[in-house]
Amino acid sequence: MPRRPKRETPENLLSDIQNLLQNFKKELSSDHLREKVIALVPVFYKLRDLGSSLAPEKYAASARERILCYFRKYPYIIIKGDELMVISGIQEYARRVRELRVQFGWAIVSGVTAKEAVAENEWPLDGVDVSQMSTDDYILINTDEDRDAAYRWNMANEIRRKDLGVKNKLLEFFRRNVGQAVTNEELRYVAGNRTEWARRVRELRTEEGWPIVTRNTGRPDLSVGTYLLELDRQGPQHDRGIPDPVRGRVLMRDEHKCRNCGWNHALWNASDPRFLELHHIKHHKAGGDNSEDNLITLCNICHDEVHRKK
Repeated sequence: MPRRPKRETPENLLSDIQNLLQNFKKELSSDHLREKVIALVPVFYKLRDLGSSLAPEKYAASARERILCYFRKYPYIIIKGDELMVISGIQEYARRVRELRVQFGWAIVSGVTAKEAVAENEWPLDGVDVSQMSTDDYILINTDEDRDAAYRWNMANEIRRKDLGVKNKLLEFFRRNVGQAVTNEELRYVAGNRTEWARRVRELRTEEGWPIVTRNTGRPDLSVGTYLLELDRQGPQHDRGIPDPVRGRVLMRDEHKCRNCGWNHALWNASDPRFLELHHIKHHKAGGDNSEDNLITLCNICHDEVHRKK
């Protein structure tokens, strides 16, 4: 059983450590290795107690609560695993981080996932250099708890076990969560922790026309590191293949509004779940290219109407 840290004041713990180290100093002149090791055991425990005592009293009940307290105090900042080991007072802090993510819905991203997202231009968080993150580094990218996360993680576990390719697993997960933001950690898990997950998501959007959006591909209201399938339908064949940077610039130019009716995401409601698409002024089949000058923003209702008229 792991040793539960005792709750004492940092000042008292520091005094105890100093006394223990003073006693240990006497052991250094000894030739007995075991006596030296045994003398350091209480120092080791007291240091763990000292680290956990730094969290406010109301978070003293568990290591998981202390870790969450630390993340919430420093959101959007890279946190080293060693920091979590100190504040939690335990060495198995990674398990507690996973519990916070899977059972309680906190959007905590690991260094591995963050780097893979950056490689596909899916990490628009200014001031955070994830290239320096290691496997044991983490970052909290949303300060709100997602109470539906446990349900989605169970669903992800079911899908990841299926005999499907990575892209099909991801698409099934999206289609079973239409209109619901999902995290990059969930997508990586669905993909069986395969590094290609971010590339496959981009292909679903840009090559196969599924309206999967992120903060920098059409939905600035979304949190960093989250993805959302806006509607369970593919875009028209001729409107696929638009590069994400072009898509983003056109949406920004048109102020994220339909150029025909003025609809924007602030007007979204469950009875009218429309979304924004890009329309080629000169039809793609007629030689129209994917340039900004040949694209305008339309909601899917107006977009369908334009093509019906044509």
